[in-house]
Amino acid sequence: MDTADLIWQNGEFVPWEDAKVHVLTHGLHYGTGVFEGIRCYETERGPAIFRHGDHLTRLEKSAELYYLPLPYSPAELAEATRELIHRNGLASCYIRPLAFRGYGSLGLFATDAPVDVIIATFPWGVYLGEDGKRDGIRAGISSWRSISGESLIPHAKAAGQYLNSILAKTEAQKAGYEEAILLDQHGHVSEGTGENVFVVRDGVLITPGHTNAILDGITRASVVQIARDLGYGVEERDIARAELYLADELFLTGTAAELVPVREIDGHDLGEPGEITRVIQKKFDDALHGRAEEYLEWLDFLQVSTGADEPSKVKS
Repeated sequence: MDTADLIWQNGEFVPWEDAKVHVLTHGLHYGTGVFEGIRCYETERGPAIFRHGDHLTRLEKSAELYYLPLPYSPAELAEATRELIHRNGLASCYIRPLAFRGYGSLGLFATDAPVDVIIATFPWGVYLGEDGKRDGIRAGISSWRSISGESLIPHAKAAGQYLNSILAKTEAQKAGYEEAILLDQHGHVSEGTGENVFVVRDGVLITPGHTNAILDGITRASVVQIARDLGYGVEERDIARAELYLADELFLTGTAAELVPVREIDGHDLGEPGEITRVIQKKFDDALHGRAEEYLEWLDFLQVSTGADEPSKVKS
């Protein structure tokens, strides 16, 4: 992976190679952590973070759901992120904030273990590739079901839960697909391994709802608003597996993947990306890069303190 100069770790700016944890860190053993995936884009007005506040609010809520008291407020994390991007000299980047149970206890009831927080910013291209974003990807239905709300909390973006996605992603890659789509415990469509799912039929966008074991995606919410603003109908409901094969258009959304069309599912050819997918993809891309005036409120333009470059703040 590409690296940067610094990582923010528990309130200090640390050289990338020195941002380390103890081998008995609780989160390393049990996955007790929550995180976000956020992107900063280069715009005509300078670097801008997409829906920064919404992501950090979700981080805070995920932490609360898993009994992780965050030692920093969303506002403090936002300012640290802006300054980190500035110090790393990045015009665009991927942003990974992570809060996790640190070193201090290996018991399952580990409220005495501290909650550590890091933020990393680094260059990272479109998750499923520029070719996939342009031409569409091939996906397969996973044999692994999405985690159930009866066992874990799908609405939380929790580290340990992503073992579910890793199993599905690995299975898909070994079968020759770029991505997997998981079904929920009832056999309805849930989500991709790191994306939400949208089906287009008869000019209407259909996406799984909150009872389908989905993460409430911020990109998903953005696309829903854009689609409605453009005059398209949007439905949140159960989606049968066969509806993916019968879709007029099919696409996935997520911070890492952005908006990527699906051209084939389980060997069923859906054809080239459709008109509705392209129209929404174009408007979404404009929103990301500050070209859509109506969505400028989604962008957090970088404004850092005048002391951002003081070397005394950098841990050596």
